[in-house]
Amino acid sequence: METLGKFDVAVIGAGHAGIEAAVASARRGCKTALFTISLDQIGNMPCNPAIGGSAKGHLVREIDALGGVMGIAADACCMQMRMLNQSKGASVHSPRAQEDRQEYHRYMKSLCEKTENLFVIQAEIADILLDDNGAVCGVVDAFGGKYDCRAAVICAGTFLNGRVYIGKRSRESGPDSCLPARLLSEALSVHGVQLRRFKTGTPCRVHSRSIDYSQLTPQHGDVDSVSFSFTNPRGFVRNDAVCYIAQTNSETHAVIRSNLGESPLYGGLIHGVGPRYCPSIEDKVVRFQERERHQIFVEPTGRFTDEMYLGGFSTSLPEHVQLEMLRTVSGFARIEIMRPAYAIEYDCINPICLRHSLGFRNIAGLYSAGQFNGTSGYEEAAAQGLIAGINASAYVLGEEPLELSRASSYIGTLIDDLVTKGTDDPYRMMTARSEYRLSLRHSNADARLTPIGRKYRLIRDGRWADFSRKTEEIAQGTDQIRRTVIRPCEAVNAVLESAGTAPISQPVHADSLLRRPQIGWEHLVQLGAVSPDSDPDIAEEITLQIKYEQYISRQNQQNAHYQQLSRIRLPETVDYHRIHGLSSEAVEKLTKAKPENLEQAARISGISPADIAIIITWLKAGGANG
Repeated sequence: METLGKFDVAVIGAGHAGIEAAVASARRGCKTALFTISLDQIGNMPCNPAIGGSAKGHLVREIDALGGVMGIAADACCMQMRMLNQSKGASVHSPRAQEDRQEYHRYMKSLCEKTENLFVIQAEIADILLDDNGAVCGVVDAFGGKYDCRAAVICAGTFLNGRVYIGKRSRESGPDSCLPARLLSEALSVHGVQLRRFKTGTPCRVHSRSIDYSQLTPQHGDVDSVSFSFTNPRGFVRNDAVCYIAQTNSETHAVIRSNLGESPLYGGLIHGVGPRYCPSIEDKVVRFQERERHQIFVEPTGRFTDEMYLGGFSTSLPEHVQLEMLRTVSGFARIEIMRPAYAIEYDCINPICLRHSLGFRNIAGLYSAGQFNGTSGYEEAAAQGLIAGINASAYVLGEEPLELSRASSYIGTLIDDLVTKGTDDPYRMMTARSEYRLSLRHSNADARLTPIGRKYRLIRDGRWADFSRKTEEIAQGTDQIRRTVIRPCEAVNAVLESAGTAPISQPVHADSLLRRPQIGWEHLVQLGAVSPDSDPDIAEEITLQIKYEQYISRQNQQNAHYQQLSRIRLPETVDYHRIHGLSSEAVEKLTKAKPENLEQAARISGISPADIAIIITWLKAGGANG
């Protein structure tokens, strides 16, 4: 077998996970190969050309705070930026950008090509080579070319044995009519990796000229929009594209119901498990029969194309049915389909076979990220890719792996959920999944994670200096507000009454006023407590820290128990069958999940507080040593 190259790390797949993994590994000093079936698919967005959204926007800002690249690319290729959930509390506010998908691909391809230590190679990887100790020592392409490496990261997305369905017809295919990866699944099975089938769906793309926009509801971007990257100021992103909302109706639903027999999902042709929180339109109509309408999000796919994406309208029904049901929608009477919707089925793993580093438990030097790990979404993929890339390079460099806690980030929550609980359907990040969500705001991702990115050499000197300066300004500003006393007078009470809150009769500190729901930074400016020239991002973070302080303190008290449990390690060799008193369900699930500490064990579904108490007693009695 001919050796074609020698690398420290090989990354398989150049989607959102693979890009983050490869760039992180290379920037940390490892010679890294990024393999892709097609150079024209680097950073492709085969489904929605958007980045961010509820909880997903938090992930993008965390990726950026650690030194990843998705946020910077999304800012550069943005067409519209909006902050979602603004009617709710600040902890669930989340940025979302409509992207130019071709520009995003070109940006990411150029970034990879220009990254030092990173080598982009078009090849289908067919096998992972292991040495006599069972550790990764190379990869092999479909034509038998060998590449030596010490670690590998699988970021295969939906390509492994991909099969596309439209109606009752199907064919082998990756997303966007790309070639599938046909060979790696069998090789992984030989290495003891257990695979399963998941499926996802992609809505059709239609021609803009065939839409009557006067019958749709327009959605504009925010006037003063944030950026994903902490290196870019507010208002940096281009924000002139318009999105629209259409609605299905009873006629649409009747067409769908009358054609369910044509659906490969309901006809039993598709066996893969689909995403719970992003169902097809036929699934919505069947599951939510009481709903009279469902929203369709009509969104541009780029500045220099007339293709429009129909979000919320994924389907695997035949093309003629797609056309029939779309033409029942107001504004779509003359609709022209450019790319039909389809379902895609693919191989992936149950992530409980991974450690929190995203390394395989039974294969040293092998890591994985993205939809191959059972997740859905570009943002979840990129977040995992960044951690896998950091840890694959740490493995090569002999460094400690990065394992983020649930308290630190949504990334930590995502990975902990995956490797501790596993997932029975494509996992989607939601703010409700985190018990720490009050303190995991998108706005403070840099405060939480940039020091970690610096430790792992992904945050350069200039950015570190800017971050340190911002941190100091926030600390000084917070301290100033705590020390500033507001004394009652006619002018002060006029400001308070105009804000809709009670006047004061005694001197109070400015922070106590700011905790009132009606009082914001602009009122402190009117009261003379802060400067009118304050940086808006710093002002926002000071405001949120003070307003949320008491709630976060209460939350931290509630979660202190879990933090204590996280310090109690569980050896991987524990035989739970020998711990007297554990329920049979606990024995089965603990043996399967192999938690690394008691916190992870406590979060496994079906593990009771009584089970945890029994394990603690067993550990205190020296069970781990016996």
